[in-house]
Amino acid sequence: MKLFIASDIHGSAYYCEKMIAEFKRQNCQKILLLGDILYHGPRNDLPKEYNPKTVIEMLNALKSSLLCVRGNCDTEVDQMVLNFPVLADYAVIYDGDTTIYATHGHNYNEGKLPPLSDGDILLHGHTHVPVCTEHENYVYINPGSVSIPKENSHHGYMIYENGTFTWYDLEGNTIKNYKK
Repeated sequence: MKLFIASDIHGSAYYCEKMIAEFKRQNCQKILLLGDILYHGPRNDLPKEYNPKTVIEMLNALKSSLLCVRGNCDTEVDQMVLNFPVLADYAVIYDGDTTIYATHGHNYNEGKLPPLSDGDILLHGHTHVPVCTEHENYVYINPGSVSIPKENSHHGYMIYENGTFTWYDLEGNTIKNYKK
């Protein structure tokens, strides 16, 4: 499976549209959203073209292609307008010998690890910074943010295919790769 991974849309119709165009261009089977879909949160500035209602329409049209975990800005009221599940705190994805623990990052992260086994991958957003850090017993991977990148990073996403994570900017340029 070719999995499109993105995080932290924060209600930006502009960047959500670019993300969906990349999803289609990349010909992926599923999108894994790592939370913070509609609301920008009190610590972030409004992203470009902040319009949660339009983001709702765009994502609901893709509901059969979406897998999501809950971010710190996602609430039960979001679930009332989104036609796909968004309130799971985490998802576990198995790909052969690789186990990926996908979460938003506000509850489980490098400082508070989930129940990982040796060699597992901790995948989360939340920080808005693309990262790949190999630790002794696990690998931490972050796609960065679709709409509000931080620390001079790019607006971007990742693709996971055949054991390889590839980071892209929203123009489709490859930023880096990681193969476990």
